Amino acid sequence: MFRLRDLILLIVIYSSLAAGVLFTRVMGVFQPLPLFCMMILLFLSFLPIRIGEIQHTIRNSALVISCFLFIRMILLPVIIFYIFRLLWPTYSLAALLLSGISTGVVAPFISGLLQANTSMVLVMVVSSSLLVPFTLPALVDSLCGQSMDISLWAMMRLLLLVVFIPVILAQVVRRFSQALTGSLIRNQFLISLFLFAITNLGIFSQYSEFFYQAPMTIVLAAVAAFALGFIYLVSGLVLTWGRQPEDRLAAVISLGLMNNVLVIVFSSQFFTPIEPTVAAMYMIPFFGLIIPLRAY
Repeated sequence: MFRLRDLILLIVIYSSLAAGVLFTRVMGVFQPLPLFCMMILLFLSFLPIRIGEIQHTIRNSALVISCFLFIRMILLPVIIFYIFRLLWPTYSLAALLLSGISTGVVAPFISGLLQANTSMVLVMVVSSSLLVPFTLPALVDSLCGQSMDISLWAMMRLLLLVVFIPVILAQVVRRFSQALTGSLIRNQFLISLFLFAITNLGIFSQYSEFFYQAPMTIVLAAVAAFALGFIYLVSGLVLTWGRQPEDRLAAVISLGLMNNVLVIVFSSQFFTPIEPTVAAMYMIPFFGLIIPLRAY
């Protein structure tokens, strides 16, 4: 059943998206902040989780995790790329970038909200972040013949900053301050709402001029984003057919909630405006997946 918290989350997400587009000058001050917001979100997601729970998940599901990682990072991005290359070639690179990037730091929060297998989602966040500097540039080069001239060390350093520092800090805080840990966990939802709003204001204020100058491009990018969201939803459910509901939810979340902010950051440097625009517009189905997943 759809819950009040889901409704509040969606209202905050989509109203902040609109505010970023409509009030560009005022909201432009938030443009440097999305990556830092993502770090804090992952820090909050790891606070309730013990490292032992993650290790237990890895030990008991090592083969399943390995197979899913191969599908998540290589096989499915290739299939989606060729589907778009056949049906909508202009957006095939954007589809590849979004499909091949690592699972997003927001995913554990959504997993907790929907009562999915959060330990599995956290494993996917960390594992896919370790793999993506090696897999995604290779996929782009081999499938598109385009080189992502990104330093491997620079990409790993960015992922280290966004993923591993929050993970380590969460365990430190959990170990040395139970009072602070409990307070942050109790207020996680409200803090997360604030961080989501700041992220959207920063991203969409940056793209607001594009909304006015090329509205049809925005519409087409949104259509591509929703098509991808549908593919991730169906793929996650099909790949986990017969498993427990919390595992099926975790699979969809791991596929559909990716680090699209990272795609925006580096695709705007190396590719056409279409790729970062699709990544930005994916914010809409990104959180909209809550609706079908809650219904499921």
